[in-house]
Order: sequence, then structure tokens, then C-alpha cells
Amino acid sequence: MREFLIGKLNLEALPHEWFTIGGTIGFVILPLVAVAVLIRIKGWKWLWGEWLTSVDPKKIGIMYFIVAGFMLIRGGMDAIMIWLQQAMATSSSHGHLGAAHGYLSADHFQQIFTAHGNIMVFFVAMGFVFGLINYIVPLQIGARDLASPFLNTLGFWLYVGGVIMVNLFFALGGQYAAAGWLAVAPLSELQFSPGVGIDYWIWSLQIAGIGTTLAAINFIMTIIKMRAPGMTIWKMPMFTWGSLCSMVMVISVFPLLTATLFLLFFDRYFGFHFFTTGFGGNAMMYTNLIWMWGHPEVYILVLPAFGVFSEVVATFSRKPIASYGSQVVGMLGVTVLALSVWLHHFFTMGAGADVNAFFGTMTLFIGIPTAVLMFGWIATMYKGRIRFKTPMLWFLGFVALFTIGGIAGMVLAIPPADFQLHNSLFLVAHFHSNVIGGVLFGIFAGISYWFSKFSGFKLNERIGRYAFWCWIVGFCMSFIPMYILGLMGATRRLDHYNASTGWQPFYITMFIGGLVIATGVALQFVQIFASIMQKRRLRDTTGDPWDGRTLEWATASPPPFYNFAIIPKVTTRDAFYEIKHHGGLPKPKYEDILMPKNTGWGIYIAGFAFAACFAFVWHITWLWVVGLLGIIVSLIIRTFNEDTEYTLTAAEIEKIENSRTRSPRATKINHDDDEDMGLWEFIKVVVKWALDVVRNKKWRSW
Repeated sequence: MREFLIGKLNLEALPHEWFTIGGTIGFVILPLVAVAVLIRIKGWKWLWGEWLTSVDPKKIGIMYFIVAGFMLIRGGMDAIMIWLQQAMATSSSHGHLGAAHGYLSADHFQQIFTAHGNIMVFFVAMGFVFGLINYIVPLQIGARDLASPFLNTLGFWLYVGGVIMVNLFFALGGQYAAAGWLAVAPLSELQFSPGVGIDYWIWSLQIAGIGTTLAAINFIMTIIKMRAPGMTIWKMPMFTWGSLCSMVMVISVFPLLTATLFLLFFDRYFGFHFFTTGFGGNAMMYTNLIWMWGHPEVYILVLPAFGVFSEVVATFSRKPIASYGSQVVGMLGVTVLALSVWLHHFFTMGAGADVNAFFGTMTLFIGIPTAVLMFGWIATMYKGRIRFKTPMLWFLGFVALFTIGGIAGMVLAIPPADFQLHNSLFLVAHFHSNVIGGVLFGIFAGISYWFSKFSGFKLNERIGRYAFWCWIVGFCMSFIPMYILGLMGATRRLDHYNASTGWQPFYITMFIGGLVIATGVALQFVQIFASIMQKRRLRDTTGDPWDGRTLEWATASPPPFYNFAIIPKVTTRDAFYEIKHHGGLPKPKYEDILMPKNTGWGIYIAGFAFAACFAFVWHITWLWVVGLLGIIVSLIIRTFNEDTEYTLTAAEIEKIENSRTRSPRATKINHDDDEDMGLWEFIKVVVKWALDVVRNKKWRSW
């Protein structure tokens, strides 16, 4: 009876190690604090009605940012723990580890390594990218919403379900997967990983991946079918192009991930033998399948970032993007070639000289469209009147770091060189140069560029520059030594090493660099808080603080929930720039608008899906049956619900538009960097506020 009710759950699954106890306390305290605040301000109804059930892509985008920001801290802590262990874990010249073994066991180290990769790729980078696409793409193409608002909210809540699942092992399970961030077979089979860590890995990726696929279909249909009148596909902004290419890749390869995870699940749950070491299993099939998804995933993340850089460079160079057609072809080239390079991840596994030569050649070829994009950005800056604001700084940092990573990638694309460098820290450094320099810097550039559109006020430039330089210096300290260590023979996933190797100074440097990066992350949060303190001075009263070129700048900051009272007509590629300088916006003539109603069905379906996934982890048969039936019934009820829209009348639109106080487009914002709050000033304000709280004074209004 007990097994029927709770499956494999038992007292041993409860937290009993220092890291699971600490993690559980942290994940319990945060919700309790949130609940206490909501009770204090009586905000439950507001939170549910305005945010959690919202189908507004702008609000969903912001929720993506919040969850991904939390996971950035979570994944960053894993990285610091890895670097600290490696800085400490040297043994004596006689091979005795003793006290110098570090503070982590070998198994715990591998769990952290696995969790760090999963979190940063799936739940940080993907979360930020989907947040930007949700908020910006509908505005850029002149749409009021997405093709399916319901699918959008469902995709987000499935992503949240994956976030909870990837952290749930702290409270129930005790251990996470220790088979690498892609759970390499046969290490991920029951024979070598008998605990539930791999199951948590499978279902956190599965539930989030299905949400990603649904969201991608929705974005593609939105871009294809809902562009403003006159916006042909060759007049779309570059960020929209990058998002479209990325989403096409999602629907091409994420079904592969879904199928692969199901096959691994069948092996573990039902005793099948797709990837086992015996009974006809083939671990190399798993390697092929997972990398057929895994390598395009990097380009899924980086293509929207390329689109961000195109927007930033054009705006801050005060010029149209150079050779728009070449930029588009470059993105299309990356999209196509990215699907034909996956095997370079296992050159050393005996595929043969002909196969290795083909995939090595294709890997070299993918550098061509990437170089086309890079030269296009440089050509845009040529003879431009460049403004070196923080979005532009993130772009310049990307050029430096991504170029280093790209050159390293060209080295690894040569099979004989890869035979020497495969599985070394050289490979890890290459990957992080591209993902941090390309994806994260693109995300940071996009957030700082569009922050005024999200919030109605710009970001503090001075503290933003401090954060940028911390990231640059910290990155160089953390990852340049990895290239050197890789050439010296240091492998990845190494939890200890012999002192005679001479590697420890490099590992210590890497750890210090990690602390500098952590300082940069902290400064980014400080930048947001300082901007909130000074939001009156930084307020965007024009909707167009950067003299932008695309349609998102034609709306107020932040935009109304319907985006556009009147859908603009597009005649050129830089649609808003043309409107501003050659005619202006037409006199408004408002009409009734059909708007989608908020719905909680995305939460309900994601909740049933989460319950089913949890049941599969712990073999609770009745619960996964209830979860799957709940998904089916909920989808049927939602499908036959015809009361999903309401009419926003022309009179209501006119009232909303008239109530929005907007200064003329020519108004300039006083945003001298010297007037921005500095770090020391911020510290003094926070300390004074804390002292006021301690002395029982009223909280100061910032």
C-alpha cells in the first residue's frame, strides 16, 4: 500500500546532507518571504489577476526575466563552488590527497557540474532569450499580441515547472544527476546511476523543452501572419529575423530532444535497452541524438543575440544596418549549417576519417556566415557617429570574446587537433567564450537597450559600466587560463589533481575571476535598484530615448497592454525612423479591438504536467495517471471554451491614450553620466535606509 501511495519515496529522500539542507532552507525561505510580503500588502488578488494569469506577452516576458535572473544566481553559485573546489583540490607530489582534497566529494562535484550546465543553458539563457522575444517581437512587427496568447502562457508555466523540477532534489531526493550536463549514456542508465538524480534531469528538461517547442510554434506563426501592413519579410527588423531563425531551429531539433529523453526514460522506468551497455543497447545512438539537438541549441541561443547586436549597432552608430541582405543571409546560413555539425563533438569516437572530414569541413564553413555578420556590424560602425553607452559596450565586449572563442572553435574543427584537445579545458574555454561572450552579452545588451521600454525609465549608466568591466576582467581571469590548462593537458570535470602538474596557480586565478564576475552580477542588480531610486530623473517621457529605428520605439514606455492603438503602416525597413523624419504619425482614428482574456488554464495544465513528471521520478503510478488525465481534460475544457476574448471599445482606447502624458518627440532627456548615482552614493543611501528601519522609522520612499 505504501509503495502504491508514495512509490519510491522514503525518509532517506529527505534532506540529510549539508548542501541539500541548505538548499531546502533557501528554497523554503524565499517563498515564505514572498507570501509574507503579499499578505502585508494584500496583493494576492492583484498578483493573480494582473500577472500570473496574464496573457500579455510583455508581462510574460518580464516574468521570464525574473525567473531567469533567479536561476542566474543559482547557476552562478554552482560555478563558484566548482572553481573553489579546483583551487583547493591539489594533492601532494606523492599522490596523497589528505586535507588538500578540497571541500567537495567527487560525486558531489559531478552533481554540481551537471546542474550548472543544465541551469545556465536551459533555465538562464533560454529564459532571458524568450523574455526578450516575448516583449520585443510583437512590438517590432506592429502586432498587438501573439498568434496564440494561451500557448504563450502555457509555454511559460511549463518552463517554470522545469525550474522547480531541477531544484526539487534539494527537498526530495538528496542527489542530482552526476553524468554531465547532457547525461551521457550509459552513465545515465540505471546500472551506473541508480538514484533519482537522472530522473529529475530527464523531467526538468522534458517539461521545459515541450514548453519551448510550443512557444516556438507560436512565435513563428506570429511573425509570419501578424506583421504590420507593408512589412514584408524583407523589411523585418534584424532582431525579429534572429528570433525567427532561432524558432525554426527549435521546432527542427527540440522534438529530437523530447524523443531522446523519452527513450532514456523507457530504459530507466520500463527496463528497455535503447542505450544500455548490454542486451542490444547502443550508447553511441544516444550521443548522436543528444548532440543533433545539443549543438544547434547553441545557435538557437545566439541568433536572437545576433539580432540584438544588429539593433544596438545601428542605433548607436546612427546609421542603418550595413548590407541588410547580407545580414539576413548570414543568419540563414548559420541556421542551415548549424544542423550539420553535431558530430564534431565526438571526433574521437571512431566514426572514421571520411565522416570526421565532412563534419570538420562543415564546422569550418559555419564561420563564413558568422564572419559576414561580424563584418556587417563593423561596416555599420564605419564613419558612424558612435555613442558608447552600455548596450554598445556589451557589443564591443562580445566582439572581443566571441572572436577568441571562434578562433578556438576553428582549431577544434580540425580532427587531428581535436584528438589532442578533446575533453580538455581548452574545449570548455571555447564554449564559454561563445556562450558568455555571444549569448549572455547579447542578453545584457538587449536588456540595457530596451530597459526603458520595459520600465519607463533608463538604466544607470555609471554602475552599468562598472558591471561591464567586472564581467570583462572576470571572464579573462576565469577562462583565458582554461585555454592554457587545456594545452597543458588538464581535462574537464576534474575534481582534484596532483600538485606536481603546476596547475594550481591557474585554478586559483580562475576562482578569483569567478568572484569578479559575481561582483559584476551583483552590480547589475545594484544598477537596477539605483535606477529605481533615480527613476524620476531617468524617466523616458518620449518612448524613444535612443532615437531608435524600429517600431517598438513608436509606443509609450512602457507600452499599453494593447501595444498599438492604431496598427502602423510600414514602407521601409527602418519603419519608425522613416515615420519620425518623413511625415510623422497619422492623426489617430480609433476602432474597437478584440483582446484576449486572462486565463489560469496555463497554470492548471502545467501543474498537472509537473505532477505527472514528479510521479515518473518517484514511480507513483496513480499520480502520473491523474496528471496525464488532468492535462487531457484541461486541454479539452480550454479548447471548447469560446469566451476567451473581450472588446476594447474605441472610446476606451481614446480615453487611455489621452490619459498618457507624453512629451513631444523632440524632448531630450537629461542623462549626463556624471549625474548618475555612483556606487558609493548608492551604498550610503542603502545604509541610511537600513539604519532608519532598525530605529523603527518609516521606510523611506525611493
